[in-house]
Amino acid sequence: MQLHYLSKAFGKVNLRERRKTLKVSADLARMRRIEVRPAAGSAARPAGIPRAPMRGHPMKRTINFNAGPAALPLPALERARDEFLDFAGSGMSVMEHSHRGKDYEAVHDEAIALVRELLGVPASYEVLLLQGGATALFAQIPLNLLEKGATAQYLVTGAWGEKALGEAKIVSAMFGASIAVQSLGVGEGKEKSYTRVPAPSGVKVDSGSAYLHITSNETIHGVEYNVDPSRAFPATGAVPLIADMSSDFLWRPFDVTKFGLVYAGAQKNIGPSGVVVVVISKELVEKGRKDIPKIFQFRTHAENKSLYNTPPTFGVYMVRNVLSWLKGQGGIAGMEKVNRKKAARLYGVIDGNPEYFRSPVERESRSVMNIVFRLPTPELEERFIAETKKQGMIGLKGHRSVGGIRASIYNAVPYEWVESLAAFMEAFARAK
Repeated sequence: MQLHYLSKAFGKVNLRERRKTLKVSADLARMRRIEVRPAAGSAARPAGIPRAPMRGHPMKRTINFNAGPAALPLPALERARDEFLDFAGSGMSVMEHSHRGKDYEAVHDEAIALVRELLGVPASYEVLLLQGGATALFAQIPLNLLEKGATAQYLVTGAWGEKALGEAKIVSAMFGASIAVQSLGVGEGKEKSYTRVPAPSGVKVDSGSAYLHITSNETIHGVEYNVDPSRAFPATGAVPLIADMSSDFLWRPFDVTKFGLVYAGAQKNIGPSGVVVVVISKELVEKGRKDIPKIFQFRTHAENKSLYNTPPTFGVYMVRNVLSWLKGQGGIAGMEKVNRKKAARLYGVIDGNPEYFRSPVERESRSVMNIVFRLPTPELEERFIAETKKQGMIGLKGHRSVGGIRASIYNAVPYEWVESLAAFMEAFARAK
């Protein structure tokens, strides 16, 4: 009886072990089917790995109007493809290089030099490549620049200005400082809308403020400074002007010396997500607090060429590629002409078909980068989005907080894509 019981028990154990063995064998078989094996003389492609388009047979690019991460210039992507496995003849990808090695440092230095060259950044300013996106800067700026008893001004023209303000309020409470707010929002809660940026005469600047913060282009609400001369950037005198330029950085020239600090997440106009570019006066760097953690001090990154800790090396590499491409397009002066032409084409269709399309933004404040508009009903907007997808266009659905339609036409979006959208809009209006 005991032997019979043991036999049954061992049988159950053996059965479980066999099942484990079979499962492992099946897992290994699946792995083998997708494994890339450089077998000499074998032309077979492993199952599960999609075939990339062969050179000489260009893939069909999706017409990408995403707000960010957004379209990247095809030449910048092709350069990354060609250098992906063997960067600069090193036998390694740039992602495998040490950030302390000369191969990567050459890329890092070139990216910074290109920002300086394209914008005409003077020697009295630092160019930093940081992490955490623009959202991290919402806190890092007041952490560095607010002292006890000081006041910072925030001029809010949309959702991202609200987020920057929220972080500043938290930091100011920690330090015993205060925040003065001028908001152009109309309404409350979900009904609040932003339709304009102020004229310079409408901006109140307190000469004793630590700084005045603006958002140069509101990605969600589609309002932008300095597109029309009547809506120029505020004149702040001796008060440092600070601007979140995440969605309109490097689409047009601007005078850096009018600002104490500008910052921009790369993922909209100059690269992939993971990098934020900061252009800051050396005077503000030196004024920064020294009693906050070193990693948050602008001083730390300026002193270490943005290599205090390991940077997002591939992100910086892609920023370098995009900036190099931008330089080859005639720089930002040449890019401004193309961008204004793209925006004019879309706004022309919107204004030319008022029974179907409506821009909620005052004409003088309309963004060149993010064109927002509405159709007569939410149902028509859903139909519009569905039809554009069938035409190979993506990213046109407005932000969930405001709805509607949004076309983000950053530097990398070619005029031909915009023309395709404009022609579709005209046909949609005729058909409806």
